[in-house]
Amino acid sequence: MKVLLINGSPNRKGCTHTALSEVAVALNHSGIKTEILWVGNKSVPGCIACGKCRMTGQCCFDDQVNKVAARLDEFDGFVFGSPVHYASASGAMTSFLDRLFFSASDKMELKPGASVVSCRRGGASAAFDQLNKYFTINNMPVVSSRYWNQVHGNTPEEVKQDIEGIQTMHMLGDNMAWLLKCIETGRKNGVKDPVYEQPQLSTNFIR
Repeated sequence: MKVLLINGSPNRKGCTHTALSEVAVALNHSGIKTEILWVGNKSVPGCIACGKCRMTGQCCFDDQVNKVAARLDEFDGFVFGSPVHYASASGAMTSFLDRLFFSASDKMELKPGASVVSCRRGGASAAFDQLNKYFTINNMPVVSSRYWNQVHGNTPEEVKQDIEGIQTMHMLGDNMAWLLKCIETGRKNGVKDPVYEQPQLSTNFIR
């Protein structure tokens, strides 16, 4: 089993990477393979609602979103990490996830997901809530920890001093590993994936 951890910070080895690395340590300790992928520090276009991905299976912007989408079947779970910018996830991470979920959501359904946020002081719970909405709209089990998945600090060294935050990251990794193993065990013993009502219904509120 393998988990993809996505770093949405413009800093490759900053505070968000430090938090994700601690989650990876716990996952590895439980026998789960991990890969940390950096979104990068170049501009990430937002979704332009062109609908091309519905026709071709790929986003019209051929960048890292398409590269990740092509590999989603390799992974059994996901952890999205972001710094807190104005009580929200980073702009690059938001654009990246908007396009990834719109173009490739079916490849992540029923796979556990978790989010991690890093902040100097405030806004963490708002950004955490924002990231979790990607999972809850896409039929993905959400993995939690003992506390909200956040670390505090202005440098990686300061994050390491947030001993409660680091322990929260470790417990998140433990819980992700446990859930992945439970799902695998269930499937091996005949527990089938849910069968949902069809067709999928949608409504609007214009009357």
